[in-house]
Amino acid sequence: MFGLLGRKLGHSLSPQIHSHLCDYEYKLYPTEPEKLDEFFADTRLKGFNVTIPYKVEAFNRCAELSETAKKAGSVNTVIRKPDGTLYGDNTDYFGFLYMANKIGCSFRNKKVLILGSGGASLTAQLVSADEGAKEIIVVSRNGENNYDNISLHYDADIIINTTPVGMYPNNGERLVDLSKFTKCQKALDLIYNPARTVFLLDAQKLGIDCVNGLPMLVAQALRAAEVFTGKSIPLTEIDRIHDIILGNQKNIVLVGMPGCGKSTLARLISEKTGRECVDTDSLVELCGESIPQIFDKYGETEFRNRETQAVKSVAKEQGRIIATGGGAILRQENRTALRENSTVIFLNAPVERLATNGRPLSKDIETLRKMYEQRLPLYLETADLTVEVDADPEVTLRRIKL
Repeated sequence: MFGLLGRKLGHSLSPQIHSHLCDYEYKLYPTEPEKLDEFFADTRLKGFNVTIPYKVEAFNRCAELSETAKKAGSVNTVIRKPDGTLYGDNTDYFGFLYMANKIGCSFRNKKVLILGSGGASLTAQLVSADEGAKEIIVVSRNGENNYDNISLHYDADIIINTTPVGMYPNNGERLVDLSKFTKCQKALDLIYNPARTVFLLDAQKLGIDCVNGLPMLVAQALRAAEVFTGKSIPLTEIDRIHDIILGNQKNIVLVGMPGCGKSTLARLISEKTGRECVDTDSLVELCGESIPQIFDKYGETEFRNRETQAVKSVAKEQGRIIATGGGAILRQENRTALRENSTVIFLNAPVERLATNGRPLSKDIETLRKMYEQRLPLYLETADLTVEVDADPEVTLRRIKL
């Protein structure tokens, strides 16, 4: 029996990943600090992984350590030996290096800026040093290098986020303004939920090569499974499992003009995939008032406020099919929320075919044309994919190529 030790594990992907790797039982063991003695003494566990905040604690409790664990000063993989003592390894090293190689990140002669000073930071520091980094700066809230004097390091070539800032459920948060780092070539974020933190969205916008923490998570799990079982697993499994997990995690979001058929298509995708379908306009109307009534009674600003609440709430979830209101992309905070954990599809429909009944802001064709011209750049900015809408929804569905 194997599992994962940590403090808060409600949204861990580790059981899913290990189920694809090997045929053994793998459970989550959320544990408070005062229960650690009891956990480490539980001889039913043949081995376990360790995550925040117990990697250094595990290091101190192991009687024997791998060379990698010794260098890293932290342990994320433990096996119980026949005599009951614990052996600790650090497969995060392999996982982190795999993640970096995913975007061709070479550390040689580079200035590396690492955000955070915890156990994951130790691994990033070790890999950076072993790979020949010229300079390694660790930024923490109260350290010598902190967020008040981070301007001293705007010349960093590589930036690595090892903190939980921006992680679910606190989506949308960021530690640094990436645009200030004019020499930055690579951005690595150990967070994998959401799939694209604001840190990574900023990197994409600036044309900086970037990667999230999912490749590292899967790669370290593969190496941990090898430690658990003593068997070799093909490295090709990393990308295969990564793609499965990412596909299950990301929402499919439909954006487009009012009346273009987002709700209809969302239902068709839901039927085809078996995923739950959510309509943000319907969420707004849960208050008991229709959208026209909200406009008439409170005005557009109040409607947009309620729409933003609905968008931010549902966009944090995983594996949903989400139909948005036509104007959901008008606010930057909505566009960011939609992109963080979703594949966003812009349904581009001819203005002449857009429905107008019951729509407060699009009552005639001329209004629609002006609205389309104003909103088109925002749809394109938000979308990962543009699909031309056919009069037959089934044709449009096929064009998406799920």
